[in-house]
Amino acid sequence: MTAGGRLPDLTADVLVVGAGPTGLAAAVELRRLGIEGVLVVDREREAGGVPRHCAHTGYGVRDLRRLMTGPAYARHYAAVAAAAGAEIKCRTTVTSIGHRPGPAGSPGTLQATLTSPAGMHTVRAEAVLLATGCRERPRSARLVPGDRPVGVMTTGELQQRVYLAGEQLAGPALIVGAEHVSFSALLTLAHARAEVIALVTERARHESFGAFRLAAAVRWRTPVWASTAVSRVIGRDRLSAVELRELPTGVTRRVACETLVFTGNWIPDHELARLSGASLDRGTRGPAVDTALRTSVPRLFAAGNLVHPAETADVAALGGRHVARTIAAALRGGAPGASSGVPLLVAEPLAWISPGMISADLVAPPRGRFVVRGTDLRLAEIEIRQANRSLGRARVRLAPGRSSNIGARAGPADCQVAASQPHERRAVNLCRVHDVEALGTGRLRDDSRLGEAGRSRRSAGASGHDQLCHL
Repeated sequence: MTAGGRLPDLTADVLVVGAGPTGLAAAVELRRLGIEGVLVVDREREAGGVPRHCAHTGYGVRDLRRLMTGPAYARHYAAVAAAAGAEIKCRTTVTSIGHRPGPAGSPGTLQATLTSPAGMHTVRAEAVLLATGCRERPRSARLVPGDRPVGVMTTGELQQRVYLAGEQLAGPALIVGAEHVSFSALLTLAHARAEVIALVTERARHESFGAFRLAAAVRWRTPVWASTAVSRVIGRDRLSAVELRELPTGVTRRVACETLVFTGNWIPDHELARLSGASLDRGTRGPAVDTALRTSVPRLFAAGNLVHPAETADVAALGGRHVARTIAAALRGGAPGASSGVPLLVAEPLAWISPGMISADLVAPPRGRFVVRGTDLRLAEIEIRQANRSLGRARVRLAPGRSSNIGARAGPADCQVAASQPHERRAVNLCRVHDVEALGTGRLRDDSRLGEAGRSRRSAGASGHDQLCHL
């Protein structure tokens, strides 16, 4: 067979698309559960995903119970998956996924087309897991006007250039965004010997942990310019400056810089899910999944940051373990292969919830928690309702670039009582009851720091009630 031609067909029990933490953790768990043919494919040169080029520490806390750097974390999962017996093919892209009907009463199989430098494969699998993750919106998708010079990039490109290619980016730099990944970009730029002028965000404050903001201020003397937008990029061949606009006043100013990094503002890599015919979630924009991480296509599953863009690597890995158990049960005939159950709908100030459906067989969500994302910065109390019944309340701290969790026991999983009744199929709504403390002065304080006025406002919640949302 000549290079680049049609290669023999392959078969697998499970095809895993994506060799990042989610896909590799799922492969390890599938092999532990006795699933024989586990094939993992990834378009990158090496397995491990994004952590390969994140040299800072902070990985492995939740899933491995140890603190690791990104490259060490990636090597660990790649080695463990290979040792468990999973086959890993890198530099391989999945270009299509289709469903092949089986005999009457059979769920059929899924068929995928793989393309690599060696040629093209067709793979028939009993189940497929999409673990393709997410990516940051580049400048073009954010519609930032101006010139098109060299020196404008996303965090992903920055980290690959610095940690994988060894580039130095000495000179003034500006970071767009102030969420978790923005502070990761700060560490990378410091490693590349750049001088970070500031983090710029259109929000009224940063969206990450206070400790990250403190470290940026104390260790690197890097301020956060809040309520500020990049209104123009300037430079012919090389970036020379950006124009910033203060949102409250409309005043603009020019800031000289040689590197501009756009961070966050995540998009799920949902192309394969869409091409396969899976329903998409209008909130997350990834494939719609139930609490068992099944999609609407039989035997097609999705997990990790494809369904909740974007959580930390260890949270994504735990999602991989969770979906592996669902896949194993489906292959053994003990669980449905497509999503079904009671949908979860959200209203302001929630942007989305993941998973977006309580499964009919009452599988708990990954880690026993639902992930929610807000439309703005606030501390709010959320009421969970089904029809005219109140099923519970949960207090969450919301931010557009940072997720919060609602425990399955205290929050929406109480809806399992309703979902377990065959006649009750009405959607469950998550609605705002009132703001415990909305962001009005550019500072969102912890409960422990609320003054007397704040405590009085919280205890007198009835005075701040909004009309409940019925979707």
